[in-house]
Amino acid sequence: MAAKILFFLLLTFFLVSAIATSRSPLSSTAAVPNPELVVEEVHRRINASRRNLGYLSCGTGNPIDDCWRCDPNWETNRQRLADCAIGFGRNALGGKGGETYIVTDSGDDDPVNPKPGTLRYGVIQNEPLWIVFQRDMVIQLKEELIMNSYKTLDGRGVSVHIAGGPCITVQYVSHIIIHGLNIHDCKQGGNAYVRDSPGHYGWRTLSDGDGVSIFGGSHIWVDHCSLSNCRDGLVDAIRGSTAITISNNYMTHHDKVMLLGHSDEMVEDKNMQVTIAFNHFGEGLVQRMPRCRLGYFHVVNNDYTHWEMYAIGGSAAPTINSQGNRFLAPDDRFSKEVTKREDAPTSQWKSWNWRSEGDLMLNGAFFTPSGAGASSSYARASSLGARSSSLVGSITSSAGALVCKKGRSC
Repeated sequence: MAAKILFFLLLTFFLVSAIATSRSPLSSTAAVPNPELVVEEVHRRINASRRNLGYLSCGTGNPIDDCWRCDPNWETNRQRLADCAIGFGRNALGGKGGETYIVTDSGDDDPVNPKPGTLRYGVIQNEPLWIVFQRDMVIQLKEELIMNSYKTLDGRGVSVHIAGGPCITVQYVSHIIIHGLNIHDCKQGGNAYVRDSPGHYGWRTLSDGDGVSIFGGSHIWVDHCSLSNCRDGLVDAIRGSTAITISNNYMTHHDKVMLLGHSDEMVEDKNMQVTIAFNHFGEGLVQRMPRCRLGYFHVVNNDYTHWEMYAIGGSAAPTINSQGNRFLAPDDRFSKEVTKREDAPTSQWKSWNWRSEGDLMLNGAFFTPSGAGASSSYARASSLGARSSSLVGSITSSAGALVCKKGRSC
């Protein structure tokens, strides 16, 4: 009887997880698929994956991690990660199906003619590549690392730091996965020539100094990275970027954390859809977790343990769907509010669709909602099923770059 009960509980957990994380191969758009397609996809995954029920014995409740971390052979099954994305960036393929490229050289001597074995040489290639690192390394880039489409940066199993110079640029490309990197102390680059493909290099003006800069990019997934102390944003997405998931990251010691939307007048950003899930916003953060414009933003099951000004802000009538987060306000009695509307009087922002649903407010934290509050208003800002805010601590306990050992569950 006990075995039957256990099996029933495991099957129920799998069904709920599959519904919350299902990815529809029938839709290449950023929008959430219709319910019928979701149901079809769930049934397909159940029938194809019953043998994987055993992995649930080490499940954490984090649907991304439970998809791959229980596998002791993750190192030989690296590309399984590409099947584990959730949210608006769930269709990001990265280098899935491509060859493995191993970074053996931490140098970056020539941004125009990079040497084989360097990170820059790998990311500019035209074909899909799953990029891994031979050993622990610190990569100090001379100029922005301008990525080509269909690439995965996979730092699992080693300690990789991209730091002390310009960092990662995802510009007018798609299907990028950035996983398991330490990205910090990023600086401006530019006023220099930089190669972005085997057949093209061009003049770059001065960059902002972001950790990850997404500019006109789509189908992007940034997962399990540790980010801190960059000149501008830790992760910024602007100029028509969409279909993005930012998950399981640990962000610390930074002012303007995350900008989503270039300007109030940038109409290209009206269709932006971004999922921000399972991240830990930690010590030393000030504001913009995120700061949104125009588009649709699902902020779900994140742990906010520090802000000095505010956590979530925006302008130009973005739709913000905050669900199942934990907000721990600072002791400063003037900084208890989670939300901040920028550059708009109350008469304007009171119609913006901002809601808090199932969020846990601690130490006096409060969220100021606005808009009609109808569920239909949030259809384009909903990308996965939120878990209870009481589970946020365990769901985000491994946020940031993981310490994975080959031959063991990560």
